[in-house]
Amino acid sequence: MKIIKRDGTIVDYNPEKIRIAIQKANNEVSRNEKISKEKIEEIIKYIVELNKPRILVEDIQDIIEEKLMEYGKYQLAKKYITYRYTRELVRKANTTDQSIKELIEGENDYWNNENSNKNAKVVTTQRDYLAGITSTDITRRFLLPEDIVKAHDEGIIHFHDADYFAQNALHNCELINLEDMLQNGTIINGVMIEKPHRFITAATIATQIILAVTSSSYGGATITLSHLAPFARASYERYLKKYQERGLDEKSCKEFAKQDMKKEIADGVQTFNYQVNSMTNTNGQAPFLSVCMYLGETEEYKEELALIIEEFLNQRILGFKNEKGVYITPAFPKLLYVLEEDNIHEDSKYWYLTELAAKCTAKRLVPDYISEKKMLELKIDKNGNGNCYPCMGCRSFLTPYVDPKTNKPKYYGRFNQGVVTINLVDVALSSGKDMDLFWDIFEQRLELCHRALQARHQRLSKATSDVAPILWQHGALARLGKGESIHELLHNGYSTISLGYAGLYECVKYMTGHSHTDNGEGKEFGLKVMKKLNDKCKEWKEAENMDYSVYGTPIESTTYKFAKCLKERFGEIEGITDRGYITNSYHVPVFEEIDAFTKLKLESEFQQLSPGGAISYIETPNLQNNIPAVLQVIKFIYDNIMYAELNTKSDYCQKCGYDGEILIDDDLEWYCPNCGNRDHNTLNVARRTCGYIGSNFWNKGRTQEIKERVLHIDNKDDE
Repeated sequence: MKIIKRDGTIVDYNPEKIRIAIQKANNEVSRNEKISKEKIEEIIKYIVELNKPRILVEDIQDIIEEKLMEYGKYQLAKKYITYRYTRELVRKANTTDQSIKELIEGENDYWNNENSNKNAKVVTTQRDYLAGITSTDITRRFLLPEDIVKAHDEGIIHFHDADYFAQNALHNCELINLEDMLQNGTIINGVMIEKPHRFITAATIATQIILAVTSSSYGGATITLSHLAPFARASYERYLKKYQERGLDEKSCKEFAKQDMKKEIADGVQTFNYQVNSMTNTNGQAPFLSVCMYLGETEEYKEELALIIEEFLNQRILGFKNEKGVYITPAFPKLLYVLEEDNIHEDSKYWYLTELAAKCTAKRLVPDYISEKKMLELKIDKNGNGNCYPCMGCRSFLTPYVDPKTNKPKYYGRFNQGVVTINLVDVALSSGKDMDLFWDIFEQRLELCHRALQARHQRLSKATSDVAPILWQHGALARLGKGESIHELLHNGYSTISLGYAGLYECVKYMTGHSHTDNGEGKEFGLKVMKKLNDKCKEWKEAENMDYSVYGTPIESTTYKFAKCLKERFGEIEGITDRGYITNSYHVPVFEEIDAFTKLKLESEFQQLSPGGAISYIETPNLQNNIPAVLQVIKFIYDNIMYAELNTKSDYCQKCGYDGEILIDDDLEWYCPNCGNRDHNTLNVARRTCGYIGSNFWNKGRTQEIKERVLHIDNKDDE
């Protein structure tokens, strides 16, 4: 018989532990209340004769209590319950203490690989993790119902970001209202920051805003370059006036002013990039930032915006220097390039920017691509109008919203309250392929997620604007008064709250025997599962006036946790639980052979059913010498899918100078194929793992997933 412990691990049944526990309670009661050794053995025998292959440790303890009461040993049962409770407190305390010890001493693979953009050896990251361990402990013991904690531990659901949950003031991610803060001024750390009068100043202030905002939340943040474009115009006008005052002719004045403006844009973008990548926020990392490049956001300043976009792309193509002085691929800021009529055709005015974006993608993995065409079809607001806007950080998208005061769409200044993810694979395996049981279990698990999301909302609803003035008082998300509650911003569609999901492929494969990519039975069932997720969100939204939305969760490290839990709960099932990871969201599994265009077209149907956010990708070889292939994919994205990216490789070995692909061996260890170097400290590896680029390596499960990725596009034009 196997025992499932509280942390999900499985051990052999050991009757000696029962003898010791009852005997310790025996020592605390009078002679008449004591139980004989024979009766203890009867209890042990009874448990064995239940003949269960697996049993929870809590169930064994419940049986012992019931048996002691059955024997009339009420005082003894009370002592045993007290002993059990005391042991539980000690166990929880020791778990926290052990986690802190392992973090500080660098002994724990979990903390070393928890986030591929954090280095757990660095003191600033350790400080964040120490706070996170404490927050998680408080969350588990005091803030969440026991059944939610238990479901989280068993990998049935995932309660995201418990390491930030103890504070009631932290939300997930946002679109920063940089326009409001730059045009109307803001306050940072009690210092008034007035409207800047030139581009380089605006770019610098923007980085300070980004640092402050991302230190007051825990997810990703996005700004748009259109909010910086007016300040490029202001710089041009300053230079123009300078040359006019010198008495130059008008043509020369304009030419020289434009040259100076371009130089300032270059300097401002470089300053922005240096700042964003060199700053460390309170989360122990550089700000998790995305930068949106959307020409359609402004008509008045479109020419200046095009110049800024061009400079951002050129500087990213160049890359950032590492400690050896070699240009490598940085993780942030992530770039989001919006495809639209003005830049998608060869005869479009800004086609040159799309060509530049393609070169950047081939070399540096970004930008990612948002199709204005598809967004306008899918993101319809209450006025019946389509909307195009960026995601918040990685992939989380807001729902369409019309400001009741202006009757106009509003996206910047809005945010997400948090995420809880359901493990679809566990739902399937728990049903044993009984379709009726599957839907019953699915319903139960969704309600569990619902209660966990309500806990998130209720925690945040207690916050007032004073807890993060940069967010709620000074323009990043609102302009509330001091002491004012943020409660209203959590309702009426202003913010979203996300029901995440993972493992659609394995869920469908187990229940139907087919992949959801089969355009038949598997796909049909997969779409039913997605519809169920959306139906529940709609039901909750109507009942509570909150924008619940379905979210294709990134699950960077959770993919490994879910896989381990599934294997422990259900054993090894070929094609389902025999890997160290499960498949992200609705994605085609990484090992399934499929061409790029078929993959994107098929996934577009599922992406529409993830309105709270999702991203599709294709895996490619090195396409730096085959830009036409990149452009072909980009055009396909514009016509077929809302949000997608190309995954290539961008690596460097500091020991030998090799800049080809760093490989993974059969033991899931990274190595340089040129010199054999295996030292993570001297290997620069950039891989997109969950929609964003990671550069600090990954846990074993995610590493296996990266190793097993197949290419979705060949490189024949490059041969």
